[in-house]
Amino acid sequence: MLKGNTVLLGVTGSIAAYKMADCARELTKLHADVHVLMTRNATQFINPITFETLTQHKCLIDTFDRNFQYSVEHVALAKSADIFLVAPASANVIGKIAGGIADDMLTTTVMACTCKKLIAPAMNHNMLHNPIVLDNIQKLEDFGYGIIRPIRGMLANGDIGDGKLPDVQTLIDYIVQELACEKDMAGLKVLVTAGATREAIDPVRYITNRSTGKMGIALARAASMRGAEVTLVAGSCTEKMPPFVKVVNVTSADDMFEAVTQSADDYDIIIKAAAVADYTPVDCAENKLKKSDSDLSIPLKRTKDILKHLGEHKRSGQLLCGFSMETENLIENSHKKLISKNCDMICANSLKTEGAGFGTDTNVITIITQNGTVALEKMSKLDAAHRILDELVNNL
Repeated sequence: MLKGNTVLLGVTGSIAAYKMADCARELTKLHADVHVLMTRNATQFINPITFETLTQHKCLIDTFDRNFQYSVEHVALAKSADIFLVAPASANVIGKIAGGIADDMLTTTVMACTCKKLIAPAMNHNMLHNPIVLDNIQKLEDFGYGIIRPIRGMLANGDIGDGKLPDVQTLIDYIVQELACEKDMAGLKVLVTAGATREAIDPVRYITNRSTGKMGIALARAASMRGAEVTLVAGSCTEKMPPFVKVVNVTSADDMFEAVTQSADDYDIIIKAAAVADYTPVDCAENKLKKSDSDLSIPLKRTKDILKHLGEHKRSGQLLCGFSMETENLIENSHKKLISKNCDMICANSLKTEGAGFGTDTNVITIITQNGTVALEKMSKLDAAHRILDELVNNL
């Protein structure tokens, strides 16, 4: 995912420095070329050999160290960098960078870098809330540095407070968000629905389906990685919500209908990937919980057709994409849906196809538009999401 990208990690004197070994390892797994720079204080918390073993590069500490190739001096390294993450960033180093002080290898390289720079503060609660530190963080943000906010939790001294470095996956997410994709969807607003709705029968039981939300979540993540401003309307999902996406949680089909339709005109692309329950009880308040439900008879009504409503009210220039899951006549039935719902695209898949359907990490999709069909081979849902977005972007 990060192949061909050079990532610089700046590690400063904080107990959280130990987390950066995992960060370096995960970045190398993503095929990034990782270089680590440490302050001398950081070496008191973690040995540079750890990073050298993980990255296969010398860990740089001393600006005047001559025991490495000349081409890896700070200016050359700064030129090659695609992103520079300083984590954990101590109050001392934050103050230096904000004040333009470059007195060691880390701060000198930060000053020489023209790439995107991320700062992840980590320190004692009271230090973090010191007005001077807050002012320095704000100053860096004003200069265009990305700030990864510390979280609240148990700190090194046992206190509960602000100042804890976020988990490694969060740090990785920021780097992936910046580097993994071209930002060909920058400036676009995208709405995605995902997951299953739940229609209450009584205080315990409900009507739903097998949707896990994986495909919709993959679409939201992919659009965000490509620079779009994304809103995800999520029903019941088994997957973690994607980062850098606005999430609106809903339960029932009516909830989802309201969440989607009330602001539909604001979006350039709408993708309905959620599997809405087809029926809902007429009045679940009348259904009493019984010891035996063998004779339970519940009057049902169809839920609102979200995709049809969106198609009927589609504004000029807006693209609407729906999903069609079939067990037979895949192309014929899906093309009928394309026309009847006034969609620009239908993504069709069959429950009978290996590697497609609910709960899998892969999908086998046929993209159907007025211009024809494109059959995709089995691939991960994230890769499939990017292929779907490729087709949508090409039709804008």
